[in-house]
Amino acid sequence: MFDFILYPVSAILWFWHKIFGFVLGPDNGFAWALSVFFLVFSLRLVLLKPAISQIRSGRQMQKFAPHMQKMREKYKNDKQRMAQEMQKLQSEHGVNPLGGCLPALLQVPVFLSLFTVLRNFTPGAQSNYIFDAQGVESFIQADIFGAKLSNWVTQPAQELAAFGTDRTSMMIVAIPLMLVASVATYFTMRMSMKRQTEAAMANPQTAMMGKFMMYVAPIGAIVSGPFLPIAVLLYWLANNFWTLGQQHLLTNKIDREQERARQKEIEAKKAAPRPKPGQKPNRPQEGAVQTEEETEEAPAQRSGAPQQQNRPKSQRSGGGGGRPGGKKGQQKNRPGKQAASAKKGKKKR
Repeated sequence: MFDFILYPVSAILWFWHKIFGFVLGPDNGFAWALSVFFLVFSLRLVLLKPAISQIRSGRQMQKFAPHMQKMREKYKNDKQRMAQEMQKLQSEHGVNPLGGCLPALLQVPVFLSLFTVLRNFTPGAQSNYIFDAQGVESFIQADIFGAKLSNWVTQPAQELAAFGTDRTSMMIVAIPLMLVASVATYFTMRMSMKRQTEAAMANPQTAMMGKFMMYVAPIGAIVSGPFLPIAVLLYWLANNFWTLGQQHLLTNKIDREQERARQKEIEAKKAAPRPKPGQKPNRPQEGAVQTEEETEEAPAQRSGAPQQQNRPKSQRSGGGGGRPGGKKGQQKNRPGKQAASAKKGKKKR
């Protein structure tokens, strides 16, 4: 079923064993251990881009978590409407809820494939996917302080003896690996908890689940360790160390990106034009159309220049002579004075 993954996984392991086996010897246990380590590093390097997308998706989810909480409260009696609104909100923000689970899901078939490849290193086997009979024999002969890489602690004593080892030798190597893997798992979960926002941790369910996993996952490494081959424990240890370093480096990288984006927003706001102190913005009424004279007078009004320069000379007389409401340039319509003026004109003629 997993043949399309089993062959690439065994090919990567074969490649690194050729390199470290050339330096340390093909039957050297540390050459095989380093091959398992670099198998993990190679696979995690392929999954680096989805891991970055996972962190960015998580940050975006944290940003509009309060909006999602409001929607849950608003549509708590209408689950269908709630799902529609949630999907709409996620599409508007470009968030994929499965993006955070993708890297973890991709590691599951890889882990199972590695476990299957290691289990197939058995005495007398003629091949193991990419490995030929010589490669199978090399892996079986390799050991670390007497512990065979393809065996585990709880294996029957007869099977351990068939591989040339015993339970004591297996425990001497397996127990330290389990403890170190457990400690690395704890610090990985702890760092992940610290990266959570206050809004996310304010949710009691999220906080409780995070604390639960922070203590249960390390215990799982100790409980399941005796049932896993030494090479799988090496895989687990290398994977935890890679996750710890990757989480530190990538989260700092995303933090710097967000800080630069925030600084750009602040600089853009500072560079935006603002009205002078005491100046009212010139906003035309909705639906109004400015005439050519109003358009020409607008710059003069904004610069504080007197409006009289744009008017005819006869209207620029002092005291508001050019305005209809002025006192000097205005003729009052009084019938008595007009009649008296007409009589004076007749006498003169």
